[in-house]
Amino acid sequence: MKKSIVRFSLSLLCLCMMAGLSYAESDGLVQMGMVTGGAKGTYYQFGLNMKQLVEKYGMKLDVANSNGSVENIFAVYKRPKTQMGIVQSDVLAFVAKVETDPVLKLIAKKIKMVFPLYNEEVHLLGRSDIADFDGLEGKKVAIGQEGSGTYLTAKLLFEVSDIKPSEMMTIGPDEALPLVKAGEIDALFYVAGYPVKLFSDQVIETDGLVLIPIVNKSIVEFYPETEVPAKTYVWQTAAVKTVAVKSVLVSYDFRMANCQNVGRFADILENNIDWLRENGHPKWKSVDLEYPLKGWEQYDCVRNFAGKSKKQVKPKETGEINPILEAIKEIL
Repeated sequence: MKKSIVRFSLSLLCLCMMAGLSYAESDGLVQMGMVTGGAKGTYYQFGLNMKQLVEKYGMKLDVANSNGSVENIFAVYKRPKTQMGIVQSDVLAFVAKVETDPVLKLIAKKIKMVFPLYNEEVHLLGRSDIADFDGLEGKKVAIGQEGSGTYLTAKLLFEVSDIKPSEMMTIGPDEALPLVKAGEIDALFYVAGYPVKLFSDQVIETDGLVLIPIVNKSIVEFYPETEVPAKTYVWQTAAVKTVAVKSVLVSYDFRMANCQNVGRFADILENNIDWLRENGHPKWKSVDLEYPLKGWEQYDCVRNFAGKSKKQVKPKETGEINPILEAIKEIL
């Protein structure tokens, strides 16, 4: 696992881009950037919903695609004009536990939660003769691109469960799906809030594919159990048990303009959450902006914007711990 940490750290460092301005304002129009995920994923759809909302209030939000959570953490830290990003809570937990890398220590210290968002279901799509996650033993599986949250989650699932596929291919769901259809690989992972556009648009009943249940005892000890309801996808006849992680909107703890603008953005979002639930992606209906996500501190610029006394999202004993945090402690 130590070698995995080194590889993970090097992958993260390779995402480094030249530092630049974190804020711009032109003709009174506040300009901000948000990094999300693949164009067919829920992160990107959420980003587009927020873009549509804040533009009504004189704020321009540039929404960028990415490989996902691991890339997004570093992009918020280093990429020019990228004040916010959406990441998985288990990726945040992993970064926080790697205490040997000074860059990761700094990122973990300075990345702050803007708001908790929604649960992301672990979609495992594959052949119908694979009964459940344990059936991946000795199989060929796509686990997502390096730099994606799907990649890290899938690796942790196999680490925790001690299930060993014959090959873990580091390709994204878009590239993997045709290979699963053709029988060249057995299954693919995609961690995203349902409904996933890729599966809605590009999987049909005659493909003979199914969502494979994840009910492994070791996994459900650490990840929250959930299910993808029947008919979430037209080809899915029954509810499927799986596990989930929480998605989190984050920013980096810069001061001055970044603080003011992220606070203003958060204020707009908070005061218009009903509009997002009515007009945005279906997952907005499950978003609780005051959900107590244990172990993550809300950005003070969100709590204190314009002197407004905001209720802090504080950890509670009854709140959900970051998924897989305890597992990470044991693995590392």
